Amino acid sequence: MATFLYKLGRLTFRRRRFVALIWVALLAVAGIGAATAPAATSSSFSIPGTEAQRAFDLLEQRNPGTSADGATARVVFKAPEGEKVTDPANKSEITGIVKELETGSKQIASVADPFATQAVSQNGSTAYISVSYQVSSMELTDATRESLEDAGKDARKSGMQVEIGGDALQVMPHTGTAEIIGVVIAAIVLVITFGSLVAAGLPLVTALVGVGIGVSTITALASVLDLGSTTSILAMMIGLAVGIDYALFIVSRYRAELAEGREREEAAGRAVGTAGSAVVFAGLTVVIALVGLAVVNIPMLTKMGFAAAGTVAIAVLIALTLVPAALGFAGKRVMGRKARKAAEAEKSSEAKPNMGTRWARFVLRKPVWVMLVGVLGLGIIAVPAASLEMGLPDDGAQPKSTTQRQAYDMLSDGFGPGFNGPLLVVVDTKNSSDGKAAADRVSEEIEAIGVGAVIPPAFNKAGDTATITVIPKDRPSSHATEEVVHSIRDAGADVKSDTGAEVLVTGATAMNIDFSQKMNDALLPYLALVVGLAFLLLMLVFRSILVPLKAALGFLLSVVAALGAVVAVFQWGWLGSLFGVEQTGPIMSMMPIFMVGVVFGLAMDYEVFLVTRMREAYVHGESPGQAIVTGFKHGARVVTAAAVIMMAVFSGFIGSSEQMIKMIGFSLAIAVFFDAFVVRMAIVPAVLALLGKKAWWLPRWLDRALPNVDVEGEKLQKQLTVEPGSEGGESGERELVRV
Repeated sequence: MATFLYKLGRLTFRRRRFVALIWVALLAVAGIGAATAPAATSSSFSIPGTEAQRAFDLLEQRNPGTSADGATARVVFKAPEGEKVTDPANKSEITGIVKELETGSKQIASVADPFATQAVSQNGSTAYISVSYQVSSMELTDATRESLEDAGKDARKSGMQVEIGGDALQVMPHTGTAEIIGVVIAAIVLVITFGSLVAAGLPLVTALVGVGIGVSTITALASVLDLGSTTSILAMMIGLAVGIDYALFIVSRYRAELAEGREREEAAGRAVGTAGSAVVFAGLTVVIALVGLAVVNIPMLTKMGFAAAGTVAIAVLIALTLVPAALGFAGKRVMGRKARKAAEAEKSSEAKPNMGTRWARFVLRKPVWVMLVGVLGLGIIAVPAASLEMGLPDDGAQPKSTTQRQAYDMLSDGFGPGFNGPLLVVVDTKNSSDGKAAADRVSEEIEAIGVGAVIPPAFNKAGDTATITVIPKDRPSSHATEEVVHSIRDAGADVKSDTGAEVLVTGATAMNIDFSQKMNDALLPYLALVVGLAFLLLMLVFRSILVPLKAALGFLLSVVAALGAVVAVFQWGWLGSLFGVEQTGPIMSMMPIFMVGVVFGLAMDYEVFLVTRMREAYVHGESPGQAIVTGFKHGARVVTAAAVIMMAVFSGFIGSSEQMIKMIGFSLAIAVFFDAFVVRMAIVPAVLALLGKKAWWLPRWLDRALPNVDVEGEKLQKQLTVEPGSEGGESGERELVRV
């Protein structure tokens, strides 16, 4: 592989204009496609194999044209102090708004008058209009949304408070200045690391090109592939982080080759041939982790994983081709004065050990203590993870300033928290001899469980399917509401055995519960698949068993610690105000498994870039301890910069108004911090120091069975040594095989 990448690096350096033109053309084509493609027509959320989904599908089949998946809205009214919504003036205003909504858009399916449906609180202070649409929230036109938002303006003038909840106002999540913050911090870190504006700008520009192509392609295909609104945001988040990091490693190695006195084309070839090999395998681990999300069998999550994996693949290709081409345009300006002085000092006998060298020597002196402090520290932070509760955020997680959150609070105050998450019980009476009696029995069983309210069964035209609306006593994301769902399902099993009628529970709350359960069930198989494949991949890279095992265990430790931090902030509310958490609650169901997938790939980046330096030194005759020092001498500074950049990119998304994006941004940032600075920089060298030569042990039969992918560039080194005009000698050999 190293030989092929070496030739690729030299080729792209020589043909830099052609290579740059190809990437610019791809960016233009993707941009045009994104600009001209129709907007995504839906953001469907399905959970194959769950009871909630089966009930939803049954309703679609038995009540065709009712748009069971259509958007919904609730216009909530609260009368001024001392008045009631039933007062003539207020009632007239609300009735007028009902008529206004009915004629405000052709996309409306139905509008429920609160005075006809008894949607008025007992004290008369609050009422709500239920609005159903024929299409999903992503298909609503701007005119439809505007008519909904304008509906309560006149009522507000009369003194009533009017707020709107539901998914009808759901739009693309706003990340604010997330991307700008991440890029600015990355630029500062790169300037400090390289001491050259040109060298700092290269990774940023090439990463933005890659992200631009990836996100534009996702946008262009969103309508065809039914991609959700958060897909491009997550792809941008991950693609920007790895894009900068991969380019950073190539540029850093190129500068090291120039410092050794090599010609620019040769330096580019060697940089891509050595550091590029590590980029390929690091990228493969990220792709494996993201594509592996398909095992969960949730279409939305699968699409998110594949889209992000595609962006990572583009980042790898950019690093291997566009980066060396850009280095050709930059010339020797990538070497700042500070870098040239450092290179001269390193060649002299008076060169001072850098921070990485000093830290590695400290770890070698106190390996047991460093390992214990690291493991115990992460272990303590991981304690809250034992209290992890999962669910999906509702309007109660929105900022208090939003109309959705205020509508949520008004409904809770006027009717009870359960009104924000009604359950829909579907009774299939097709195989029952007396369908009406079966449906009535289901209602009685639900009332016996103890809920807020039960609306009597309503049959479809054919009379073979009944729907019962159930209002729980507690809020949608509470444990008590989850217990109500399970109790109804248990009671439904008895009803089916006695009457033949099948009872299914659905609705947004039940869908969330089933989603959480499915994520729980998929976590262990997903871990086994991803960690197993990555273990084999790392065994190829390191030619060792204990090093990949140590890498996997360290990753699990950092992930559990990150989950503990997420629970403490978002579920318990510790430091919640600092991160903009306005209401605590369950952790988003997809967050743990998504974090496992992303962080595993990113964690292996640092493992590959840092530990291959150590293995290279060990293979070429250094003692295990000295090999650790050598690895940190050459790799610690760049890995530290890469980790800080990733944390900056992810942290920028904490400012998002969308709870899901905020939580994922925080979890990825804190997980990268734990993994890069505690696990890779402290625990890994301590464990390697304790293992000594055993760390690099591999059975002979396995060594013969495993293919040699030449990550260290040994074949390339031999080839360059014997070729005329190549830079041979021991010095060239030592430099060439560094990764």
